[in-house]
Amino acid sequence: MSTLLHVESTGHGAPLVLLHGWALHSGVWGPLMPHLAKRFRVHAVDLPGHGHSAGLPVFTLDSVVAVLEATFAMEGRPLTVLGWSLGGLVAMRWARAARARVARLVLVCTSPRFVAGDDWPHAMSATTLARFGDELHVSWQLTVQRFLGLQVHGSEHGRTALAALRHELFARGDPEPRTLAEALAVIGGTDLRGDLGEVRAPALVVSGERDMLAPPAAGAWLAARLPDARFERIVGAAHAPFLSHPAPFAATLDGFLDAR
Repeated sequence: MSTLLHVESTGHGAPLVLLHGWALHSGVWGPLMPHLAKRFRVHAVDLPGHGHSAGLPVFTLDSVVAVLEATFAMEGRPLTVLGWSLGGLVAMRWARAARARVARLVLVCTSPRFVAGDDWPHAMSATTLARFGDELHVSWQLTVQRFLGLQVHGSEHGRTALAALRHELFARGDPEPRTLAEALAVIGGTDLRGDLGEVRAPALVVSGERDMLAPPAAGAWLAARLPDARFERIVGAAHAPFLSHPAPFAATLDGFLDAR
């Protein structure tokens, strides 16, 4: 595997790529990895400027997709790509740009647009996201910690999920503050609604019933507009169902992967 990105690979079988969310790294998939590695060659990626991966000159969806393409250029088989939150935006853009490379998508607690607008109520307010951006310049560590709390707010087993997220947050050193700001700008400025018809890969869209960042209404809308997608909701979960509700999440994932 190329050293362009830090990638931890395990297991045997068809390739499965995991893309994490904002400010974290691939260690967040730790509890899920043994289950997936029984049937797949799992590649857990640290996105640029996160974890052990070096940053890019500018963090954009297209620059991240380009480095993913370079990293997986030698993989001989089509990929299943699982993207969570910000990773879901990356996964959708990658699937659109490289149809021969990305054969299947699993989109977890993500949205084509994370910020609400006059024609898009299924998201957080622009004011909320802007506040996070302003606070990053004052104390990015506290801002990230607060963002983690928002991810599990209202979730059953939320304390367990929050403890896991906090444990991983700085386990691979500090993320680059510049990358955090640029990635947050990607979250706030991206609208993929008009691109969904060009995402041909079969997809599973998974939402947490109590997710405040990517509400289930956004997931249902996303699944309805993708050419070949199904929607599943994890009851009682918020933004990190693979941590708070690992058994139902794994069963949902297996149902999709085994059917294809």
